[in-house]
Amino acid sequence: MSEPDLGTVVVTGGASGLGAAVVDAVAARGGTPVVLDLKDPRNGSDHEIVDLSDSRNAERAVETVAERHGEIHGVVTAAGIDACGRIDEVDGEDWDRVVAVNLLGTAAVARAALPHLERSKGRVVTVASTLGLRAMSHATAYCASKFGVVGFSRALAVETGGRIGVTCLIPGGMQTAFFDGRDEEFKPPPDAELSPPSEVAETVIYALGRPLGTELREMVVLPSTEPSWP
Repeated sequence: MSEPDLGTVVVTGGASGLGAAVVDAVAARGGTPVVLDLKDPRNGSDHEIVDLSDSRNAERAVETVAERHGEIHGVVTAAGIDACGRIDEVDGEDWDRVVAVNLLGTAAVARAALPHLERSKGRVVTVASTLGLRAMSHATAYCASKFGVVGFSRALAVETGGRIGVTCLIPGGMQTAFFDGRDEEFKPPPDAELSPPSEVAETVIYALGRPLGTELREMVVLPSTEPSWP
């Protein structure tokens, strides 16, 4: 089978982690990844520097990308942050920022991209987490945001059915810098099995290449020993 023509794909959080792996995978398939992030992407991809906790700013960044490239064929909302600790121990602004980046940033980018995706018959791949299906102590902000991404994705799929594709990726732990800088109690144990982000990115590419019609609504991708699922 021939590779799908991915076209222009907006990737939030594309400067690191899963987002960077998606950027590499899109480029390897001949697509044009465009990164929305606070940092420059490592491989020199086209990008917009944007704070995704500011929804209006995120929307403007999407419009800038659309003006520059003419069309948007895909969106992958891979940006994600965390603030570990009991709810009464986490600074309120830090707690709010997790929800603003992970959930509201996802919604803002999808909302701004919607008319462009409708014209191109494109697809949104939202990135939730296994902690969007199963709750964990000391992770109220992250669980709230990722449960929200799952619910948002399901509602968006119903609302836009037949107009764009919507797939929600639900990954487990990955070999990224996401856990760096945390207290030891909030890091995976040394022997934890974590997924290579490049492997998870391949599932994103598969989803982006699905035509409208029979929908790939949700994908759970995780190590076989993942403790946070089911």
